[in-house]
Amino acid sequence: MIDILNKYLILFKSLNIPGVGSLFIETLPAATDFVNKQIAPPRYTYRFDKYFDSPDKDFFNYLASCKNIPDYEAMKLYNQFAEDMRTTIKLEGQVLWKNVGHFSRNDSGEIAFEPLNGMRPLYEPVNAERVIRNNASHTVLVGDQEKTSVQMSEFLQEDKKARLFIDNKNWRLAALILAAVALVILAIHFSINGFSWQAMANQQPVKMVQPTRP
Repeated sequence: MIDILNKYLILFKSLNIPGVGSLFIETLPAATDFVNKQIAPPRYTYRFDKYFDSPDKDFFNYLASCKNIPDYEAMKLYNQFAEDMRTTIKLEGQVLWKNVGHFSRNDSGEIAFEPLNGMRPLYEPVNAERVIRNNASHTVLVGDQEKTSVQMSEFLQEDKKARLFIDNKNWRLAALILAAVALVILAIHFSINGFSWQAMANQQPVKMVQPTRP
């Protein structure tokens, strides 16, 4: 019986046990193991729910087919199995379900389930070396247009060069303006004072002061 139930549980990922609860198989997704440079395969674990314990018609059809008995006999057989399981838990404290886990009663008197170490993975880990491609090309969306990463890199380089050219051009223009202003000031100065070495010197007279004797 246990082998048939385990097969049903693996195939349909759930099994309802009258008066006990339901077993479920849940899938944990694959995970990246950076330390060991591997990708671990999906893992499977058991979960117990004490609130759902009524098998459906498809289960009894499956059991009847495996046992080669009528459906009503399969229903009677499974209900007796569940009753024996509950009695064993009550009298002996626990029941070991082959390859799945332990059923027992907790401190509040309710049936609890403790899975074994987990189901054996169906696949082995695979090696996963991280590869970095410096010049790899991929498509990016810019506004409403698609551009390649190479095109965007070239565009950014050109934009950087253009900004640098504009900065240099502005600096040169400022220097030319300052030089022109300086020439205008000199021209005005020479037009007023005439062009001579004296005109270029300070025109303010200096008053000599005689030192006083003590």
